[in-house]
Amino acid sequence: MNLWRFRDFELRHLCYFVAVTEAGNNLSKAAEQLHIAQPPLSQRIKALEEELEVKLFDRTKRPRKLTPAGEVFLEEGRLALFHLERAIDLAKRTERGEVGSLTVGFGSAMANTLLPDILKIFRLRFPDVSLVLREITTDQQIQELRDYRLDVGFENLPNPYDKDADLCFQPLMQESVVIALPEAHPLAAQAEISLQDLADEPFVLPSPRNVPFYTQTIRLCAEAGFVPKVAQEATWMITVLGLVAGGVGVSILSSNVQNLQRKGVVYRTIKGTSLTRQIASVCRVGDSGAVLREFLQVTQEASRQYNSQLLESMDAC
Repeated sequence: MNLWRFRDFELRHLCYFVAVTEAGNNLSKAAEQLHIAQPPLSQRIKALEEELEVKLFDRTKRPRKLTPAGEVFLEEGRLALFHLERAIDLAKRTERGEVGSLTVGFGSAMANTLLPDILKIFRLRFPDVSLVLREITTDQQIQELRDYRLDVGFENLPNPYDKDADLCFQPLMQESVVIALPEAHPLAAQAEISLQDLADEPFVLPSPRNVPFYTQTIRLCAEAGFVPKVAQEATWMITVLGLVAGGVGVSILSSNVQNLQRKGVVYRTIKGTSLTRQIASVCRVGDSGAVLREFLQVTQEASRQYNSQLLESMDAC
């Protein structure tokens, strides 16, 4: 595109030309609608013709008519104004966070708790924003945030990265943990199970590297007098439950796992300990994109609603 040729072009002259045609090529009527005098309007139409080096109107006929060049210029000029108006509208909507894209990383804990509510609210308010959702591990989320391949993620606190000065963690909710065990397991008859009761049990647990929260779990088991016998490692919650159902071992999982209702698995509370974990959003410090800002606001709103509903259910019990 040769931008230099437009150096002296005035957009208002194009607007005046279109206004004249929409007034039936009547200068007086167009001038009245534009709230200007007719002579200046006539001068600006002539200035446009001089700039284009073409005649837009055939002034020998009454009423005046567009020349063939004028008809072509009108069609393309209207299209140009349409695209300009659209560009202005899109720019403003983008500034407000209504248009764009966002890449979101998450794990099982978010998928079973806040994420569905966040997505419903956000998609309703911002239907023109494209959300790219990626189920990935903690290490992957942090690395992709650093590499600018991820805009926001959700992590458990504490974790090895929560003191990173380049990352911003915003707590959203706190949840308890439960014991998952095969429904035919002898301990399933108990309403509550102490950690000491699991001392001789085989465990199915994620690697603490993939899910740092399990460092805390292993520490609490050590305080109870044993080191968990990990029979099998598995990262994703659905895989852990499948292995528990198959009798590979028991597991300790966040309480949101109860939303899954896996056949062959029962859940029991832990007796004598208040093991909990926090879920937080995480993004890069200094990121100020409008879409990210709106997504984080929705995330906080969803977390407040979730925590309020959780408190109400606890009071009801």
